[in-house]
Amino acid sequence: MKNLAVSKYLLDNYKDYYQDGDNPEGDGEWRRIGAIPKVDNIIQLCRDIPHNSILEVGAGEGSVVSRMDETGFATDLYALDISASGIERIKQRNIPSMRECQLYDGYQIPYADNHFDIVVLSHVVEHLEYPRLLIQEASRVGKSLFVEVPLEHTLKLPKDFVFNRVGHINVYTPQTIRHLLQSCDLIVLKQVVTAHSKDVHLHDQGKQGAINYEIKRLCLKLFPKLAVNLFTYNSALLCQKN
Repeated sequence: MKNLAVSKYLLDNYKDYYQDGDNPEGDGEWRRIGAIPKVDNIIQLCRDIPHNSILEVGAGEGSVVSRMDETGFATDLYALDISASGIERIKQRNIPSMRECQLYDGYQIPYADNHFDIVVLSHVVEHLEYPRLLIQEASRVGKSLFVEVPLEHTLKLPKDFVFNRVGHINVYTPQTIRHLLQSCDLIVLKQVVTAHSKDVHLHDQGKQGAINYEIKRLCLKLFPKLAVNLFTYNSALLCQKN
């Protein structure tokens, strides 16, 4: 297992992923806006457990850890990523509560067992070739594990897979991400399904985005099983070792 590594084509994809003007996920403002509901979900699910030290694995360019620092949710933040451009961007932020930020190989986490109160995998698992390997490593170094993924296994899912630079190679439903974590000998303590925030929709689609947000929000409230088949939402889960 220790010989497994991120494929070269993925390493090449993410190496310069966060250089200015070179990110397929949009500009810095888009990532800043998107980090707000992600951190809201972390706080919602994790407020009742110890959360002084948090490691974000797959921290990208630091929008989530930066937002966590702004909220004061944790006193000690750490970050890992496989992207050199991402790590450089995090360091440039000079986040006050950031204690360490470094590159890693994608699967082996360079910390001792139970080193952190919480390990965060926010929109990471959908990028992984060997998701169980990293999930097990994350649960090894963390007393609790927070995972969030987009729910892209909808009726709109194409028949055939085509790789694009965003890098999503796995798709999930609320059930399949839950089963994946449980198959790693984890207990799922909490799970929520949420829509992207209204501000994200406004940024992406203008006034039409606000309408689409209300439709998705209402559909999720009234017809949750139907909604996740029609639209892409996010699912966040809090887990602990069995």
